[in-house]
Amino acid sequence: MMDKTFAYRRQEVVRESPMIADFKTRWPALFNVHEVCLEFKRITTIHLESKFFSELDAYSADLIKLFAKKGGVQGKQIRSIMVPMTETDSIDVRRECILKSLCVYLNEDPEKLVKEYLSDDESSLAAMAETVFGVFVIRHHGAGPSENPEDVGIILEGVMVLHELRYVPFAVAMLLALVYALNLSYPRELRYTFEALQKIIMKLDGNKLSAKVQALKTLLSR
Repeated sequence: MMDKTFAYRRQEVVRESPMIADFKTRWPALFNVHEVCLEFKRITTIHLESKFFSELDAYSADLIKLFAKKGGVQGKQIRSIMVPMTETDSIDVRRECILKSLCVYLNEDPEKLVKEYLSDDESSLAAMAETVFGVFVIRHHGAGPSENPEDVGIILEGVMVLHELRYVPFAVAMLLALVYALNLSYPRELRYTFEALQKIIMKLDGNKLSAKVQALKTLLSR
């Protein structure tokens, strides 16, 4: 059914740019992990999860070397972000550290991408309702960054569109897929991070890059 209605759905989302809440009401079947991945593949012909993580892991060693060379305030922030990698051998923690450090390396704020909340904080729901674009993580009080969160999901225009995504890296991959599925623009404060994910990691439309992302790509290719 979703295959058969793909052309109609794309026409609607591209031409009308509906609000997320309205589009979710009209197409509720789209808003689950399986269908988002399929929609991304319909648009790009690429299998989201395998491509995203295989390429991210392939670049990880070189990215870590670049991060280690960063000095000043950004270098200090990256070193702080990378601390959980020394506390666990979890591949998901490693990936999360790399994605957050990539934000900092590109002079963007990782807290704009991943917003953390405490499960016992009554103000969390109000804060989440004000989120326009990002991944949310809910942890219990006292939990460390290397501990599994209680929930991980995605919020767009104040709407929780996906949850129970297990880990931040998977949520970031799903967020990228939703950008394609819903024909969204990258938020200005994260445009370089998502350009790098799209054009370097996923190798989509990579012929024209911003100067900042081109510089990163050049360093990674050495």
